[in-house]
Amino acid sequence: MQDEQEFRRAAESSLEALKKHLIRREEEADADFEVEEQNGVLNVVFEEPPGKFVITPNTPVRQIWISALATSFKLDWDAAAGTFVLPRSGEQMTPLVDRLIAERSEG
Repeated sequence: MQDEQEFRRAAESSLEALKKHLIRREEEADADFEVEEQNGVLNVVFEEPPGKFVITPNTPVRQIWISALATSFKLDWDAAAGTFVLPRSGEQMTPLVDRLIAERSEG
């Protein structure tokens, strides 16, 4: 288990990498979302239909939580992979967010 300081560093680094990835995607011609950051929380805001994904660190439980598609995804730190992963599927955070965006676009 990480201590609080280790978790904060890992979460900040992971969220910054995710933000940069999403900003690159946002700049693509067919992207239908905007990325916003507020107080360490990432929001992926969709115009049509209106909606939002919220990606936030949860320090007390050492997880990153993603609220998307009416579901809460709770990611744990995977030291071997060096990133946060969804335990039940093994998906890493960035591919998971990409999949959720794609599912939202299809639905």
